[in-house]
Amino acid sequence: MAEYDFLIVGAGLYGCVFAHELKKLGKKCLVIDKRAHLGGNVYCEETEGINVHKYGAHIFHTSNKKVWSYVNDIVEFNRYTNSPVARYKDELYNLPFNMNTFAQMWGVKTPDEAQKKLDEQKADALASMKAAGVSEPRNLEEQALTLIGKDIYEKLIKGYTEKQWGRKCTELSAFIIKRLPVRMVFDNNYFNDTYQGIPIGGYNKLIEGLIEGVETRTGVDYFANKAELDAKADKIVFTGKIDEYFGYEYGNLQYRTVRFETEVLDTPNYQGNAVVNYTEREVPYTRVIEHKHFEMFGQEVYDNPKTVISKEYSTEWKPGMEPYYPVNDKQNTELYAKYKELADKEQNVIFGGRLAEYKYYDMDDVIEAALGALDGIIK
Repeated sequence: MAEYDFLIVGAGLYGCVFAHELKKLGKKCLVIDKRAHLGGNVYCEETEGINVHKYGAHIFHTSNKKVWSYVNDIVEFNRYTNSPVARYKDELYNLPFNMNTFAQMWGVKTPDEAQKKLDEQKADALASMKAAGVSEPRNLEEQALTLIGKDIYEKLIKGYTEKQWGRKCTELSAFIIKRLPVRMVFDNNYFNDTYQGIPIGGYNKLIEGLIEGVETRTGVDYFANKAELDAKADKIVFTGKIDEYFGYEYGNLQYRTVRFETEVLDTPNYQGNAVVNYTEREVPYTRVIEHKHFEMFGQEVYDNPKTVISKEYSTEWKPGMEPYYPVNDKQNTELYAKYKELADKEQNVIFGGRLAEYKYYDMDDVIEAALGALDGIIK
């Protein structure tokens, strides 16, 4: 008989939710991860009394009441509201695009004035395309110009997007931004979701609550000991790269990744906001995260005389790097479909999460997907 009911490969959010629910069902699980810590990309490191999001900013947001209740039953969440600021040269703009953005960009005061300005610029873009004999946007640049106009595109979208994807906007598919949220109200809340916040004490508290009582091992390379590890369990939950699982039989799926430069600064408040995007192409990093603003508010910010910032650099993924975002173009979508066919034939393996499903997931979607897969197992 196998030693465990389930071997869970990957201690990220998907794997930890799986382990949590299986334990409640009386199943014996082993969770392994090749990293030296649990939690996957939501892992935090405490530095100078500040929870640093080691793998980039993670802001929990959802309109799914079931998911919100689920995480709050494990750890209480705070009131953090994501309201990023964009910096273009010496100009500052509020995001997402709202009346504050339009007032800063054009000096307009009312929604009617802002809409008129937007309509004028969108009409100019459509006219230019028509004059060039183009009926539908052929790339991201043309799509963005028809959605938001020249001024906002050139200052707040173009440079940031090109840094993020490592390609010119004219080389990126139009479908990447089929719509851009525009709000004719003075509202800087980035998300429209009903619920939003950060776990009090950091994401490690959430992970610790999920895997309490579950056996875990870190620093374990699954593929270096695959046969031995597979033999330990009746079923496997795999959350790693699906192409790696199948030995890259059809070739490598592409990813974007992020590199971080993190500094401790001798100031209590560096930029006054958790997230500041740098949208001009000449600045090499995409944004600066000041971690204390996720969990410290008001006087708390100044009670700690130091702060920690991380500069984010977007780059192409290469072996040895952490894969972050799937490149959902036609080529990679077709390649993933081939791997999905192989995965569907696996009898005792469940593939789930961002890497195994080659899909960009928000955290609430990860939890919902894990709970949905568990429902299928139970039924």
